[in-house]
Amino acid sequence: MSTTGVASAETPTDSPAPYRWRWAALFVILAAEVMDLLDAVVTTIAGPSMRADLGGGASTLQWLAAAYTLSMAIGLVTGGRLGDIHGRRRMFLVGAAGFTVGSLLCAIAVSPEMLIAARVVQGLFGAVMLPQGLGMIKEMFPPKESQKAFGMFGPVMGLSAVCGPILAGWLVDADYFGTGWRMIFLINLPLGAAAILGAVRYLPRNVSGDKPRLDIPGMLLVSLAALLIIFPLVQGREYDWPLWTFAMMAASLVVFAVFAVYESRVGKAGRDPLVVPSLFRKRGFSGGMTLGLVFFSAMQGFMLVFTLYAQIGLGYSPLKAGLVLVPWSGGMVVGFGIAQGVARFGRAVLQAGTLVMAAGVFGVWLTLDVVGDTVGPWQFGPSLLVSGIGMGLLMAPFFDIVLASVEQHETGSASGTMTAIQQLGGAFGVAVLGTVFFGLLGGGIATAVDQHADGLRRELTAAHVAPAAQDRVVADLRACASDRAVAKDPAATPASCARLEKDTRSAVTSPRAGARIPAALEDTASSAFRGGFGSVMQTVLWIVDGMLALTFLLAFLLPRHARPEESAGH
Repeated sequence: MSTTGVASAETPTDSPAPYRWRWAALFVILAAEVMDLLDAVVTTIAGPSMRADLGGGASTLQWLAAAYTLSMAIGLVTGGRLGDIHGRRRMFLVGAAGFTVGSLLCAIAVSPEMLIAARVVQGLFGAVMLPQGLGMIKEMFPPKESQKAFGMFGPVMGLSAVCGPILAGWLVDADYFGTGWRMIFLINLPLGAAAILGAVRYLPRNVSGDKPRLDIPGMLLVSLAALLIIFPLVQGREYDWPLWTFAMMAASLVVFAVFAVYESRVGKAGRDPLVVPSLFRKRGFSGGMTLGLVFFSAMQGFMLVFTLYAQIGLGYSPLKAGLVLVPWSGGMVVGFGIAQGVARFGRAVLQAGTLVMAAGVFGVWLTLDVVGDTVGPWQFGPSLLVSGIGMGLLMAPFFDIVLASVEQHETGSASGTMTAIQQLGGAFGVAVLGTVFFGLLGGGIATAVDQHADGLRRELTAAHVAPAAQDRVVADLRACASDRAVAKDPAATPASCARLEKDTRSAVTSPRAGARIPAALEDTASSAFRGGFGSVMQTVLWIVDGMLALTFLLAFLLPRHARPEESAGH
């Protein structure tokens, strides 16, 4: 959105007439944006339903989001360049068609592995489709209209953020034609067909005369580096952190360094690097990339963990979990609107947004601390609203402020790199915070069982269960609840749960006790489950606030205002 700055004074008086179908073309481009925005959030809501249907461990829930954002991040670095080489309209059509096919593959997936692979297909083709729209808007609209055209993205993003979780929850709960969660991908088929037909009819056929060469070695290096860091972060916990996971993460740093050296040599040789090396010699741009990585990691990681807590920990349906996030999404729209009115304050708006969002996240923590495991959906509303407002304030000026220190000839590479960092940050946050969440969950639930043990022992005593048998039952319940929460296969019965059932049967001394003991166990397990999820959620919230504090400090590396060189001329 922020790469359109072209001074109107530079427009020649005999410039050709604007493209006739530019407004119709804009709506085609916005339709593609909506498909991407919806698919970025729907699996967060529908993930538990997908896992229940297809199986898979806790890492499956992380990969459903990370596979899409990671492949999108990798593809975005080269997606815009493909449009320069082969024509934006052609690449838009290729991307839209591939994204639609990827959606169909997601809808017919029969295993977690197939679904994750199909998400990768979606992400890669989405990365081919999305950059073309931004480039075509710059070409189709005269400078006096371009800001109005790009201004359409804010409301569309806000509406998608509000509607996405609700739509996903509604489609999963409605179970149209027995499709369940698959309908969230099937709905992309008519949307994709409309985007393709609209593109054929309305998008311009312009092809750039200057065709850069595609930096394939650079693309492979950055893809390998990203995969080497994300894969062990997601899978390491399930494999109990073997040595190779740390070796992969160390190798990622080495490959990133090799990529930087290679890109520098490509630039010095006069060829076309994937990322212009001079960008990273600018403090504002490098600081912006680091800030973006930290912030988008916090944002996406928080959304994943909160949704898992709502659905698995509190037992909300997908629709109810989607509705809980409405204040967050609505707050983001409000934050965008406020940011437009105070844009003159530049970097201060971004930093204020960071503080407001941190206050909202702390409010979520306070809600859990005060209300406990009986928390209801409306009690989250005020804190999530504040968090969303802060996020909107932060995101609105981010891209323009980071681009303030970038030269005009570097804008294309800078925009692509920034968008890729946004997606990579999302994948990183899902990997890190998701791993922390599931890593702490077993211990959190076991501790919660201990906290409820006195009430359970009273019930067992009333059922005339001997003290030694009580000790065995409580220990078994502690192990069973912990193992079930982190089980790789949610449909399988952990050995500890089978042992609990056996010891419970042996503890029964009468028919009355046979009815009373299972009810007491179920009540204790349910309370411990909710309490354990809540305590782990509170720990993650402290981490999120820590990441937002780091975001606030990194903002001091950015320019004070967006594009000061342009405002100086007015």
